[in-house]
Amino acid sequence: MTAGSRGDVAPYTGLGAGLVRAGHEVTLVTHGLFEPLVAGSGVRFRAVPGDPKAELHSARGRGLHRSRTGAVKLLRAVALARRIAPEMTPAMVREAGEADVVLAGGPVAPLAHAIAQGLDRPSMGLFLQPLHGTSAFPPPMLGTRSLGPLGNRIGGDAVTAAVDHVFTRAARSLAAEHGLPVGRLPAARRARERQGWPVWHGFSELVVPRPRDWRPGLEVCGYWWPHETTGELPAELVGFLDSGPAPVYVGLGSATAPDPGRVSARIVGALRAAGLRGVIQRGWAGLSAAGQDDMITIGDVPHSLLFPRMAAVVHHAGAGTTGAALRAGVPCVPVPVQFDAHFWASRLVELGTAPRVVPLRRLDSAALGSALRQAVTDPSYGERARDIARRLAAEDGVARVAAALERAGRH
Repeated sequence: MTAGSRGDVAPYTGLGAGLVRAGHEVTLVTHGLFEPLVAGSGVRFRAVPGDPKAELHSARGRGLHRSRTGAVKLLRAVALARRIAPEMTPAMVREAGEADVVLAGGPVAPLAHAIAQGLDRPSMGLFLQPLHGTSAFPPPMLGTRSLGPLGNRIGGDAVTAAVDHVFTRAARSLAAEHGLPVGRLPAARRARERQGWPVWHGFSELVVPRPRDWRPGLEVCGYWWPHETTGELPAELVGFLDSGPAPVYVGLGSATAPDPGRVSARIVGALRAAGLRGVIQRGWAGLSAAGQDDMITIGDVPHSLLFPRMAAVVHHAGAGTTGAALRAGVPCVPVPVQFDAHFWASRLVELGTAPRVVPLRRLDSAALGSALRQAVTDPSYGERARDIARRLAAEDGVARVAAALERAGRH
Protein backbone atom coordinates (compact mmCIF):
# COMPACT_ATOMS: atom_id res chain seq x y z
CA MET A 1 0.00 0.00 0.00
CA THR A 2 1.28 3.45 -0.87
CA ALA A 3 0.10 6.89 -1.94
CA GLY A 4 1.49 10.09 -3.40
CA SER A 5 3.23 10.92 -6.68
CA ARG A 6 4.70 8.58 -9.27
CA GLY A 7 7.97 8.47 -7.36
CA ASP A 8 6.09 7.15 -4.32
CA VAL A 9 4.73 4.27 -6.40
CA ALA A 10 7.14 3.22 -9.17
CA PRO A 11 9.78 1.50 -6.97
CA TYR A 12 7.10 -0.81 -5.56
CA THR A 13 6.29 -2.06 -9.06
CA GLY A 14 9.82 -3.44 -9.34
CA LEU A 15 9.78 -4.80 -5.81
CA GLY A 16 6.40 -6.41 -6.45
CA ALA A 17 7.57 -7.97 -9.72
CA GLY A 18 10.58 -9.42 -7.90
CA LEU A 19 8.39 -10.88 -5.18
CA VAL A 20 6.15 -12.42 -7.85
CA ARG A 21 9.21 -14.09 -9.36
CA ALA A 22 10.04 -15.40 -5.88
CA GLY A 23 6.64 -17.13 -5.74
CA HIS A 24 4.46 -14.61 -3.93
CA GLU A 25 1.09 -13.23 -4.97
CA VAL A 26 1.38 -9.44 -4.85
CA THR A 27 -1.24 -6.70 -5.04
CA LEU A 28 -0.28 -3.02 -5.32
CA VAL A 29 -2.85 -0.77 -3.63
CA THR A 30 -2.56 2.89 -4.65
CA HIS A 31 -4.13 5.64 -6.81
CA GLY A 32 -5.84 4.48 -9.99
CA LEU A 33 -3.81 6.66 -12.38
CA PHE A 34 -0.75 4.48 -11.68
CA GLU A 35 -2.30 1.18 -12.82
CA PRO A 36 -0.37 1.23 -16.15
CA LEU A 37 2.89 1.00 -14.20
CA VAL A 38 2.28 -2.68 -13.31
CA ALA A 39 1.47 -3.85 -16.86
CA GLY A 40 3.29 -7.11 -17.58
CA SER A 41 4.77 -7.37 -14.08
CA GLY A 42 2.51 -10.09 -12.68
CA VAL A 43 1.49 -7.68 -9.91
CA ARG A 44 -2.24 -7.25 -9.36
CA PHE A 45 -3.59 -3.74 -8.90
CA ARG A 46 -6.31 -2.28 -6.69
CA ALA A 47 -7.17 1.41 -6.84
CA VAL A 48 -7.85 3.77 -3.97
CA PRO A 49 -9.50 7.17 -4.43
CA GLY A 50 -7.45 10.30 -4.96
CA ASP A 51 -5.63 11.94 -7.86
CA PRO A 52 -2.31 13.41 -6.69
CA LYS A 53 -1.64 15.04 -10.07
CA ALA A 54 -4.92 16.94 -9.91
CA GLU A 55 -4.22 17.93 -6.29
CA LEU A 56 -0.78 19.34 -7.15
CA HIS A 57 -2.27 21.37 -10.01
CA SER A 58 -5.08 22.71 -7.84
CA ALA A 59 -4.91 26.10 -6.14
CA ARG A 60 -3.97 24.33 -2.91
CA GLY A 61 -1.21 22.37 -4.61
CA ARG A 62 0.19 25.44 -6.33
CA GLY A 63 0.39 27.05 -2.92
CA LEU A 64 3.28 24.73 -2.07
CA HIS A 65 5.51 26.81 -4.37
CA ARG A 66 4.77 29.93 -2.32
CA SER A 67 6.09 28.27 0.85
CA ARG A 68 9.61 29.46 1.65
CA THR A 69 10.53 26.93 4.32
CA GLY A 70 10.39 23.16 4.53
CA ALA A 71 8.21 23.34 7.64
CA VAL A 72 5.57 25.49 5.93
CA LYS A 73 5.61 23.22 2.85
CA LEU A 74 5.12 20.20 5.10
CA LEU A 75 2.15 21.80 6.86
CA ARG A 76 0.54 22.62 3.51
CA ALA A 77 1.16 19.06 2.28
CA VAL A 78 -0.37 17.63 5.45
CA ALA A 79 -3.49 19.72 4.86
CA LEU A 80 -3.71 18.38 1.28
CA ALA A 81 -3.25 14.77 2.36
CA ARG A 82 -5.80 15.02 5.19
CA ARG A 83 -8.50 15.67 2.60
CA ILE A 84 -7.73 12.46 0.68
CA ALA A 85 -6.90 10.04 3.51
CA PRO A 86 -10.47 9.28 4.70
CA GLU A 87 -11.52 8.44 1.12
CA MET A 88 -8.73 5.86 0.86
CA THR A 89 -9.56 4.02 4.08
CA PRO A 90 -12.40 1.68 2.95
CA ALA A 91 -10.38 0.32 0.00
CA MET A 92 -7.31 -0.19 2.19
CA VAL A 93 -9.33 -2.10 4.78
CA ARG A 94 -10.92 -4.26 2.09
CA GLU A 95 -7.61 -5.18 0.47
CA ALA A 96 -5.83 -5.80 3.78
CA GLY A 97 -8.60 -8.20 4.70
CA GLU A 98 -7.69 -10.32 1.66
CA ALA A 99 -3.94 -10.30 2.41
CA ASP A 100 -1.60 -12.53 4.40
CA VAL A 101 0.91 -9.70 4.96
CA VAL A 102 0.53 -5.93 4.63
CA LEU A 103 3.55 -4.06 3.24
CA ALA A 104 3.22 -0.36 4.04
CA GLY A 105 4.82 2.41 2.01
CA GLY A 106 6.07 5.34 4.03
CA PRO A 107 3.31 7.82 3.03
CA VAL A 108 0.56 5.55 4.43
CA ALA A 109 2.50 3.64 7.10
CA PRO A 110 0.53 4.84 10.18
CA LEU A 111 -2.84 3.99 8.66
CA ALA A 112 -1.70 0.75 7.00
CA HIS A 113 -0.12 -0.50 10.23
CA ALA A 114 -3.27 0.34 12.19
CA ILE A 115 -5.42 -1.53 9.65
CA ALA A 116 -3.13 -4.57 9.70
CA GLN A 117 -3.09 -4.61 13.47
CA GLY A 118 -6.88 -4.32 13.65
CA LEU A 119 -7.26 -7.24 11.23
CA ASP A 120 -4.58 -9.28 13.02
CA ARG A 121 -2.32 -9.30 9.96
CA PRO A 122 1.50 -9.12 10.11
CA SER A 123 2.98 -6.04 8.48
CA MET A 124 6.27 -4.43 7.49
CA GLY A 125 7.26 -0.95 6.42
CA LEU A 126 8.74 -0.27 2.99
CA PHE A 127 10.16 3.26 3.03
CA LEU A 128 11.81 5.22 0.22
CA GLN A 129 13.16 7.94 2.52
CA PRO A 130 14.87 7.77 5.93
CA LEU A 131 11.85 9.01 7.87
CA HIS A 132 12.90 7.98 11.39
CA GLY A 133 14.59 10.62 13.48
CA THR A 134 18.37 10.54 13.78
CA SER A 135 21.12 12.82 15.01
CA ALA A 136 23.11 12.10 11.82
CA PHE A 137 21.17 14.48 9.55
CA PRO A 138 18.09 16.73 9.59
CA PRO A 139 14.69 15.33 8.57
CA PRO A 140 14.73 14.96 4.76
CA MET A 141 11.25 16.49 4.49
CA LEU A 142 12.44 19.75 6.10
CA GLY A 143 15.53 20.49 4.01
CA THR A 144 19.29 20.15 4.50
CA ARG A 145 20.16 22.62 7.24
CA SER A 146 21.44 20.69 10.25
CA LEU A 147 19.83 21.55 13.58
CA GLY A 148 22.57 19.85 15.56
CA PRO A 149 22.38 16.24 16.82
CA LEU A 150 19.53 16.86 19.27
CA GLY A 151 17.66 19.24 16.98
CA ASN A 152 17.89 16.81 14.07
CA ARG A 153 16.34 14.04 16.14
CA ILE A 154 13.59 16.28 17.53
CA GLY A 155 12.85 17.49 14.01
CA GLY A 156 12.51 13.90 12.82
CA ASP A 157 10.05 13.17 15.61
CA ALA A 158 8.07 16.27 14.63
CA VAL A 159 7.79 15.06 11.03
CA THR A 160 6.52 11.62 12.08
CA ALA A 161 3.96 13.33 14.33
CA ALA A 162 2.82 15.42 11.35
CA VAL A 163 2.37 12.26 9.26
CA ASP A 164 0.28 10.75 12.06
CA HIS A 165 -1.87 13.88 11.95
CA VAL A 166 -2.66 13.21 8.27
CA PHE A 167 -4.52 10.04 9.22
CA THR A 168 -6.23 11.08 12.46
CA ARG A 169 -9.71 11.32 10.93
CA ALA A 170 -9.18 8.21 8.85
CA ALA A 171 -8.09 6.21 11.91
CA ARG A 172 -11.22 7.21 13.81
CA SER A 173 -13.32 5.69 11.04
CA LEU A 174 -11.56 2.35 11.45
CA ALA A 175 -13.35 1.84 14.74
CA ALA A 176 -16.58 3.70 13.99
CA GLU A 177 -17.25 2.37 10.46
CA HIS A 178 -15.18 -0.80 10.14
CA GLY A 179 -15.27 -2.18 13.65
CA LEU A 180 -11.50 -2.42 13.99
CA PRO A 181 -9.99 -2.02 17.48
CA VAL A 182 -7.71 0.92 16.77
CA GLY A 183 -6.45 3.43 19.32
CA ARG A 184 -4.72 6.77 18.86
CA LEU A 185 -2.03 6.83 16.18
CA PRO A 186 0.71 8.48 18.28
CA ALA A 187 0.33 5.75 20.93
CA ALA A 188 0.35 3.10 18.19
CA ARG A 189 3.55 4.60 16.75
CA ARG A 190 5.29 4.50 20.11
CA ALA A 191 4.19 0.89 20.59
CA ARG A 192 5.48 -0.28 17.21
CA GLU A 193 8.79 1.48 17.85
CA ARG A 194 9.15 -0.31 21.18
CA GLN A 195 8.31 -3.61 19.50
CA GLY A 196 10.86 -3.06 16.73
CA TRP A 197 8.40 -3.01 13.83
CA PRO A 198 10.49 -4.00 10.78
CA VAL A 199 11.06 -1.31 8.17
CA TRP A 200 13.04 -1.87 4.96
CA HIS A 201 14.43 1.17 3.15
CA GLY A 202 14.62 1.03 -0.65
CA PHE A 203 17.86 2.94 -1.19
CA SER A 204 21.53 2.06 -0.94
CA GLU A 205 23.91 2.55 1.97
CA LEU A 206 26.30 3.90 -0.65
CA VAL A 207 23.96 6.88 -0.87
CA VAL A 208 22.68 7.13 2.71
CA PRO A 209 24.58 5.04 5.27
CA ARG A 210 22.35 3.54 7.95
CA PRO A 211 22.39 5.93 10.94
CA ARG A 212 24.15 4.41 13.93
CA ASP A 213 21.46 5.63 16.33
CA TRP A 214 18.57 3.91 14.57
CA ARG A 215 16.85 1.18 16.55
CA PRO A 216 17.07 -2.49 15.54
CA GLY A 217 14.59 -3.38 12.81
CA LEU A 218 15.30 -0.33 10.64
CA GLU A 219 17.29 -1.68 7.70
CA VAL A 220 18.69 -0.20 4.47
CA CYS A 221 18.51 -2.91 1.81
CA GLY A 222 19.25 -1.28 -1.56
CA TYR A 223 17.15 0.16 -4.37
CA TRP A 224 13.97 -1.35 -5.78
CA TRP A 225 14.23 -0.46 -9.45
CA PRO A 226 10.86 0.21 -11.12
CA HIS A 227 9.33 -2.41 -13.40
CA GLU A 228 9.61 -1.20 -17.00
CA THR A 229 6.49 -1.76 -19.07
CA THR A 230 8.42 -1.46 -22.36
CA GLY A 231 11.87 -2.60 -23.42
CA GLU A 232 12.58 0.05 -26.03
CA LEU A 233 12.59 3.80 -26.57
CA PRO A 234 10.24 5.51 -29.07
CA ALA A 235 11.59 5.51 -32.63
CA GLU A 236 11.56 9.32 -32.88
CA LEU A 237 13.66 9.58 -29.72
CA VAL A 238 16.12 6.93 -30.91
CA GLY A 239 16.52 8.83 -34.18
CA PHE A 240 17.28 12.02 -32.28
CA LEU A 241 19.83 10.29 -30.02
CA ASP A 242 21.58 8.73 -33.02
CA SER A 243 21.74 12.03 -34.93
CA GLY A 244 24.39 13.74 -32.81
CA PRO A 245 26.46 13.78 -29.63
CA ALA A 246 24.99 12.60 -26.34
CA PRO A 247 22.41 15.15 -25.15
CA VAL A 248 21.36 16.25 -21.68
CA TYR A 249 18.10 15.01 -20.13
CA VAL A 250 16.02 17.62 -18.32
CA GLY A 251 12.88 16.65 -16.39
CA LEU A 252 11.04 17.41 -13.18
CA GLY A 253 9.17 14.11 -12.95
CA SER A 254 6.02 14.43 -10.85
CA ALA A 255 6.98 17.86 -9.55
CA THR A 256 5.07 20.88 -10.80
CA ALA A 257 6.33 24.35 -11.72
CA PRO A 258 4.58 27.67 -11.03
CA ASP A 259 5.28 28.94 -14.59
CA PRO A 260 6.09 26.07 -16.99
CA GLY A 261 6.69 28.39 -19.96
CA ARG A 262 9.26 30.49 -18.12
CA VAL A 263 11.01 27.43 -16.69
CA SER A 264 11.13 25.82 -20.15
CA ALA A 265 12.64 28.97 -21.67
CA ARG A 266 15.35 29.04 -19.02
CA ILE A 267 16.16 25.39 -19.63
CA VAL A 268 16.48 26.01 -23.37
CA GLY A 269 18.68 29.03 -22.65
CA ALA A 270 20.92 26.99 -20.36
CA LEU A 271 21.41 24.25 -22.95
CA ARG A 272 22.16 26.87 -25.60
CA ALA A 273 24.70 28.58 -23.34
CA ALA A 274 26.42 25.28 -22.61
CA GLY A 275 26.39 24.21 -26.27
CA LEU A 276 24.48 21.00 -25.50
CA ARG A 277 21.62 19.12 -27.12
CA GLY A 278 18.61 18.39 -24.93
CA VAL A 279 15.93 15.78 -24.21
CA ILE A 280 13.14 17.57 -22.33
CA GLN A 281 10.53 15.48 -20.52
CA ARG A 282 7.12 17.10 -20.14
CA GLY A 283 6.32 15.47 -16.80
CA TRP A 284 3.68 16.89 -14.51
CA ALA A 285 5.25 20.34 -14.86
CA GLY A 286 4.43 20.51 -18.60
CA LEU A 287 7.93 21.42 -19.81
CA SER A 288 8.56 21.85 -23.54
CA ALA A 289 11.33 22.70 -26.01
CA ALA A 290 9.05 22.99 -29.03
CA GLY A 291 10.61 24.47 -32.16
CA GLN A 292 14.22 23.69 -31.21
CA ASP A 293 16.11 21.60 -33.79
CA ASP A 294 18.71 20.35 -31.31
CA MET A 295 16.18 19.50 -28.60
CA ILE A 296 13.29 17.06 -28.36
CA THR A 297 10.29 16.98 -26.01
CA ILE A 298 9.22 13.55 -24.78
CA GLY A 299 6.63 11.90 -22.57
CA ASP A 300 7.29 9.10 -20.10
CA VAL A 301 10.09 6.73 -21.09
CA PRO A 302 12.06 4.22 -19.00
CA HIS A 303 14.90 5.96 -17.20
CA SER A 304 16.92 2.75 -17.29
CA LEU A 305 17.01 2.90 -21.10
CA LEU A 306 17.38 6.66 -21.56
CA PHE A 307 19.73 7.88 -18.84
CA PRO A 308 22.78 5.79 -19.83
CA ARG A 309 22.72 7.53 -23.23
CA MET A 310 22.87 11.01 -21.72
CA ALA A 311 25.89 13.28 -21.24
CA ALA A 312 24.24 14.44 -17.99
CA VAL A 313 20.88 14.34 -16.27
CA VAL A 314 19.08 17.40 -14.87
CA HIS A 315 16.31 16.25 -12.53
CA HIS A 316 14.12 17.26 -9.60
CA ALA A 317 16.04 15.03 -7.14
CA GLY A 318 13.14 12.85 -6.12
CA ALA A 319 14.23 9.67 -4.38
CA GLY A 320 13.51 7.43 -7.38
CA THR A 321 15.03 9.67 -10.06
CA THR A 322 18.10 10.21 -7.89
CA GLY A 323 18.56 6.45 -7.78
CA ALA A 324 17.97 6.13 -11.53
CA ALA A 325 20.65 8.73 -12.31
CA LEU A 326 23.14 6.97 -10.03
CA ARG A 327 22.29 3.60 -11.60
CA ALA A 328 22.99 5.03 -15.08
CA GLY A 329 26.47 6.18 -14.09
CA VAL A 330 26.17 9.68 -15.54
CA PRO A 331 26.82 13.07 -13.89
CA CYS A 332 23.84 15.18 -12.97
CA VAL A 333 22.62 18.60 -11.89
CA PRO A 334 19.85 18.37 -9.26
CA VAL A 335 17.08 20.98 -9.43
CA PRO A 336 15.15 20.27 -6.21
CA VAL A 337 11.60 21.55 -5.98
CA GLN A 338 10.35 20.64 -2.51
CA PHE A 339 10.20 18.16 0.38
CA ASP A 340 12.95 15.51 0.44
CA ALA A 341 14.40 16.60 -2.93
CA HIS A 342 16.83 18.98 -1.23
CA PHE A 343 18.11 16.10 0.90
CA TRP A 344 18.78 13.87 -2.10
CA ALA A 345 20.29 16.76 -4.07
CA SER A 346 22.79 17.41 -1.28
CA ARG A 347 23.68 13.71 -1.22
CA LEU A 348 24.54 13.81 -4.95
CA VAL A 349 26.91 16.73 -4.39
CA GLU A 350 28.54 14.96 -1.44
CA LEU A 351 28.92 11.79 -3.51
CA GLY A 352 30.73 13.77 -6.19
CA THR A 353 28.33 13.01 -9.05
CA ALA A 354 26.95 16.57 -9.23
CA PRO A 355 28.88 19.85 -9.17
CA ARG A 356 26.23 21.79 -7.24
CA VAL A 357 22.53 22.19 -6.56
CA VAL A 358 20.38 24.60 -8.61
CA PRO A 359 17.02 24.88 -6.79
CA LEU A 360 14.01 25.49 -9.03
CA ARG A 361 13.17 28.76 -7.28
CA ARG A 362 16.64 30.09 -8.23
CA LEU A 363 16.81 28.51 -11.65
CA ASP A 364 18.02 30.72 -14.49
CA SER A 365 19.85 30.02 -17.72
CA ALA A 366 23.21 31.23 -16.44
CA ALA A 367 23.19 29.13 -13.26
CA LEU A 368 22.00 25.94 -14.93
CA GLY A 369 24.25 26.43 -17.98
CA SER A 370 27.31 26.92 -15.78
CA ALA A 371 26.55 23.81 -13.71
CA LEU A 372 25.99 21.76 -16.86
CA ARG A 373 29.29 22.84 -18.41
CA GLN A 374 31.06 21.78 -15.24
CA ALA A 375 29.23 18.45 -15.07
CA VAL A 376 30.07 17.43 -18.66
CA THR A 377 33.61 18.87 -18.97
CA ASP A 378 35.11 17.90 -15.61
CA PRO A 379 35.77 14.14 -15.90
CA SER A 380 35.69 13.59 -12.14
CA TYR A 381 31.88 13.71 -12.03
CA GLY A 382 31.47 11.02 -14.67
CA GLU A 383 34.20 8.87 -13.11
CA ARG A 384 32.57 9.01 -9.71
CA ALA A 385 29.12 8.33 -11.20
CA ARG A 386 30.40 5.25 -13.06
CA ASP A 387 32.09 3.92 -9.94
CA ILE A 388 28.88 4.20 -7.90
CA ALA A 389 26.86 2.61 -10.70
CA ARG A 390 29.17 -0.42 -10.72
CA ARG A 391 28.76 -0.84 -6.98
CA LEU A 392 24.97 -0.42 -7.11
CA ALA A 393 24.76 -3.15 -9.75
CA ALA A 394 26.05 -5.63 -7.17
CA GLU A 395 23.21 -4.91 -4.74
CA ASP A 396 19.83 -6.68 -4.65
CA GLY A 397 17.28 -4.81 -2.55
CA VAL A 398 14.43 -7.10 -3.61
CA ALA A 399 16.18 -10.21 -2.29
CA ARG A 400 16.47 -8.69 1.19
CA VAL A 401 12.70 -8.08 1.36
CA ALA A 402 11.91 -11.51 -0.08
CA ALA A 403 14.08 -13.13 2.58
CA ALA A 404 12.30 -11.15 5.31
CA LEU A 405 8.93 -12.37 4.02
CA GLU A 406 10.15 -15.95 4.03
CA ARG A 407 11.26 -15.57 7.65
CA ALA A 408 7.91 -14.03 8.57
CA GLY A 409 6.10 -16.96 6.96
CA ARG A 410 7.97 -19.44 9.14
CA HIS A 411 6.86 -17.78 12.38
